[in-house]
Amino acid sequence: MLSPEAARDAAAALVDRARSAGADAADAVYIGDRSQSVQVRMGALEGVSSSESEEIGLRVFVGRRSASVASSALAPQALDALVERVLAMAREAPEDPFAGLAAAELLLRGEPAELDLHDPTEVDPAELKAWALEAESAALSVARVSNSSGCGASASQSVMALATSDGFAAARRGSGHSVSASVVAGEAGGLERDYDWDSSRFLADLKDAAEIGRRAGERAAARLDPVKLAPGRMAVLFDPRVATSLLGHFAGAITGSSIARKASFLQDKLGARIFSRGITIRDDPFRPRGLRSRAFDGEGLPTSPRDLIADGALTSWLADSAAARQLGIVPTGHAVRGASGAPGAGPSNLYLTGGARSREQLMAACPRAVLITELIGMGVNGITGDYSRGAAGFLVEHGEIVGPIAEITIAANLLDMFATIEPASDLELRHGIDSPTVLIPEMTVAAS
Repeated sequence: MLSPEAARDAAAALVDRARSAGADAADAVYIGDRSQSVQVRMGALEGVSSSESEEIGLRVFVGRRSASVASSALAPQALDALVERVLAMAREAPEDPFAGLAAAELLLRGEPAELDLHDPTEVDPAELKAWALEAESAALSVARVSNSSGCGASASQSVMALATSDGFAAARRGSGHSVSASVVAGEAGGLERDYDWDSSRFLADLKDAAEIGRRAGERAAARLDPVKLAPGRMAVLFDPRVATSLLGHFAGAITGSSIARKASFLQDKLGARIFSRGITIRDDPFRPRGLRSRAFDGEGLPTSPRDLIADGALTSWLADSAAARQLGIVPTGHAVRGASGAPGAGPSNLYLTGGARSREQLMAACPRAVLITELIGMGVNGITGDYSRGAAGFLVEHGEIVGPIAEITIAANLLDMFATIEPASDLELRHGIDSPTVLIPEMTVAAS
């Protein structure tokens, strides 16, 4: 894996090769990664893995024709062959009136902001094994937990660099640490599985392994002996770990490509109030140590925090340059990409801000509700917003958990859900997408 400086120079040099060989414009992406992980089960080591990879991708334009290729071979001879191949592909590609690099005047100039994304701490496999065993031991110590599905820990280092023929060249370095636990509670004929996990840029920010294991065990044990649920219309609360999926549906519906294809249930909603007053959904690429923080996007444009939903109203699409040209707007700095292919668009650190009432107050506000802690399947129509998913969780009556429920289906339309959603005050900013507990006052709930 190259250093950030060397990666930036390698990407810029590949762009120069492409221009010299006849490309009208080009950009290049370098992605390098080094990681190691350990898995244990029932106190025994199940697997140790270590990997290091690097890949460089090149996208070229010949007029309005474009093509992209990627290679893990970085030797000069291999890069010469890569340039020759991608130019030949581009000359045979169909013309695209919206293709092209980001406009030069929009590119980030100067040094990217320092967002504290790299922890130089080196972690060896023995430490990873100790974390995984600690998590598993804590989980198995919970009453009624009977087995382990496996616990793991990992650490990684990465470098990403981007260069364009319009003069942009920059790199960023990142790190990651994680611990996970998955266990089974109960005995044959009445088994339930659940999990917990955490990840962070810096080792010091990672939750304690024993805490992760204990939460996994408690969650699995709490699901034992599910109660019967009569179907009907009722309030539904989404636990934070599943409420984030609603933000994922929202983000997918406001990407420029979906809007340009007229394939989104939010197609005509720009500027409209689709959530209640007071609701804010923020995208924050500048969060220090954030898992999706970035000072520049996948096209070299500067990023900035913005409220995608402000006082309930939709303020912006998420658009890379190609989609922005189709829509007649300025790209929003949300381009994302890998080493090969054209950029798409996506959020950085996305979150729904917390509300005024606590989780307990939301639960107590409903005579009868279900608290969802797991979602199953992908029954969501991105064009109509129709929503129907398998789920599991707990029955709540007058603010108290009556018992676990399993094998149910919850259904509604995302527009109706967004319009009535109420967030609790328990927001915790830890992941790429974060949400507090949320309440949807009414959904259809039925047995699966």
